[in-house]
Amino acid sequence: MATRLGWTRQELLVAFSLYCRLPFGRLHHRNPEIIRFSEAIGRSPSALAMKLTNIASLDPAITSTGRAGLRSASANDRAMWDEMQGDWERFAIESEQALSEAQVRARLDKETSQDDISDRVGEDRITQTSTRIGQNFFRSTVLSAYNGRCCITGLSLPALLVASHIVPWRHDSANRVNPRNSLLLSALHDKAFDSGFITIRDDMTVQVSRKQNVINDQFFSESIVYYDGKSISLPEKFSPGREFLSYHREHIFEN
Repeated sequence: MATRLGWTRQELLVAFSLYCRLPFGRLHHRNPEIIRFSEAIGRSPSALAMKLTNIASLDPAITSTGRAGLRSASANDRAMWDEMQGDWERFAIESEQALSEAQVRARLDKETSQDDISDRVGEDRITQTSTRIGQNFFRSTVLSAYNGRCCITGLSLPALLVASHIVPWRHDSANRVNPRNSLLLSALHDKAFDSGFITIRDDMTVQVSRKQNVINDQFFSESIVYYDGKSISLPEKFSPGREFLSYHREHIFEN
């Protein structure tokens, strides 16, 4: 019987990156992305899908809902989860590198050497800054967590959705890529949130600024004031951090 090899760091980076980028409902072995990347890293689709459910068992946003079928994570899974939570920007860059290598490996012929793969990935990295990688990772992760819908209105047109920082990126460099420092909002509600017209209470309901809700403007009333007191749709992964929401209410919201 063949010995079952443990997951390498590169394989785990690919798995964690896919966990961040795929909605919870697509973490199964029939997903074409999981099939494609499992082939690239030399694992079966079932093994990769199982690893993704292991990772999900570490996410409080998922386990708090009592999801059935989640498996226990390994010590290495937990270590990478903690590493990811501790430095999101570094994780975004390293996971993107691992995904790129896997994608290149999937495209190239079997005769292609590992050096060729590394060279190709190196060329790709030259054209991308770490900031750009972090921004792309942040947006794709937040879109995935909220299933591509504005958490206030339910709008699902990607071109009109913004992965909005709760604490502005200029105020907290350590959490610029942290998906828990985010809400998925329509472009209008992103602007209203950044401007302090609206905020989110600890009970995850919308609060509209009293300074603004007296404006005699029908559109403002229908598109902003209408949502005062209504619950937001919570993400399946990476719930918004209460510490970030508290900062927004204290420093940005115009009460």
